[in-house]
Amino acid sequence: MPIKIQKDLPAKEILENENIFVMDEGRAVHQDIRPIRVCILNLMPVKQDTELQLLRALSNTPLQVEVTFLTVKSHTSQNTSANHLNKFYTTMDEIRDNRYDGMIITGAPVEDITFEEVDYWQELCDIMDWSGEHVTSTLHICWGAQAAFYHHYHIQKKQLPEKLFGIYPHRVANRKVPLVRGFDDIFLAPHSRHTETPAEAIHACPDITVLAESDEAGVFLAMAHGGKQIFVNGHPEYDRYTLNNEYHRDLNKGLPIHIPYNYYPNDNPEEKPLLQWRSHSNNLYSNWLNYYVYQNTPYEWN
Repeated sequence: MPIKIQKDLPAKEILENENIFVMDEGRAVHQDIRPIRVCILNLMPVKQDTELQLLRALSNTPLQVEVTFLTVKSHTSQNTSANHLNKFYTTMDEIRDNRYDGMIITGAPVEDITFEEVDYWQELCDIMDWSGEHVTSTLHICWGAQAAFYHHYHIQKKQLPEKLFGIYPHRVANRKVPLVRGFDDIFLAPHSRHTETPAEAIHACPDITVLAESDEAGVFLAMAHGGKQIFVNGHPEYDRYTLNNEYHRDLNKGLPIHIPYNYYPNDNPEEKPLLQWRSHSNNLYSNWLNYYVYQNTPYEWN
């Protein structure tokens, strides 16, 4: 898939070195094609890492995807430069009248406080409400999924006794739904979180269909309103070394952290982590773009 992004976005060179077809605005304007427009609300602290991970995940179908990166005004990022945000990101004030085929709302490192204590909570609620009228399908990741469960369905998250951290097995629960088409019965995915939305509360909500879950990690994948809302309670977009970097970061801070489950060979942090989830991650994002974005969106938004 050609990914249409700004020509000087730092992720562009890395993606090109991975033989991922990246197209800048100059080349895209010469193609007589209507690209799929995806807006990414990036709430992660190191935004460049998440940009790269999500662009890589979106690169596995023949569709041309035009990406807009969105940030919140009510929070000042401490880990991404203002220059990067000003150059590559927009705000709701600038796109409020736009319509998008797809939207991704990422996770955020704010699990240990209540939703209402998050300084951009009201702005996020406004964006989630706006997406209902202006976006064909919105995919919520990790804390973004917890926030959506709470805002739309009043399902509260709960604190876990210790951080859920590692690569966990999940089983497909509803194989007839196209979002899990091509998935194995059992598949692996990364988790890194201190809270969860209780599985029993998700199952009890009549509007939500559970598509995959885990005995250890709870509900992993769910959807509502025919795929207009999709919830991913994990991080399938993570790179090989993302959990490794988080592990050493927490160790260096003196935080309580265990070795990521099922991640290092022989549980040895000196060994190269095994990449065991990439194919299902690619499948998830490809299915989302194909069945819930491309096939459901109008050719022209009115």
